[in-house]
Amino acid sequence: MNARDVHFQRYFLTGLLTVFPLWLTWVVFEFVLRQLSRLGTPVVDALSAAAGALVPGLDNLLDAAWLRFILAVLLTIAFLYGLGWAANRVVGRQLLGHIDDWISRIPLVQTIYGGTKKLLSVLQTKPSGSQRVVLIEFPQPGMKAVGLVTRVFRDSIDGRELAAVYVPTTPNPTGGYLELVPVDQLTPTDWTVDQAMAFILSGGAVAPEQLSYQRPPPQP
Repeated sequence: MNARDVHFQRYFLTGLLTVFPLWLTWVVFEFVLRQLSRLGTPVVDALSAAAGALVPGLDNLLDAAWLRFILAVLLTIAFLYGLGWAANRVVGRQLLGHIDDWISRIPLVQTIYGGTKKLLSVLQTKPSGSQRVVLIEFPQPGMKAVGLVTRVFRDSIDGRELAAVYVPTTPNPTGGYLELVPVDQLTPTDWTVDQAMAFILSGGAVAPEQLSYQRPPPQP
């Protein structure tokens, strides 16, 4: 391999590593915007039809794909904001309670909806008896993975404290593993959930400067 090929590979890899974070950010951002636009598209279609009936020619203006996309995203954001505002009011909480009761009557939907809602609520509160973000030996001894403690309970036989630890995968944290680990085998960290998720999403590139890899010695 001559010097020209070496320089080409070096600069190509440098350019690829430079543009990759921007590309990944755009992919995630585009995915979120596209999902938001899908939620608001039916409303935009209905408004376009109504506007065309009231003001002739206005529906032709709304036929522009980029304008419909922006309107759909803005309508979805406004709806989510209004939903969050209502959820903090008494009437909104009562309405959401009725929706939860209705969903709980649908077996399969209730399992997915209830499990997701419980997971989100659990991650907002710190469990008793352990830190939220921990390290566990996974997938084999000598190797450790970042996990999130979702619950602490006791063994029905010997009373030993056990922790349910969710281990997200990189770079997609929505998939992962659920491990049952004795609490005395957890390695606690001082990381927040946001720091742990940034560490996982970035493949370890974004992380605090220090990490306690070994478990602290037991207290006398």
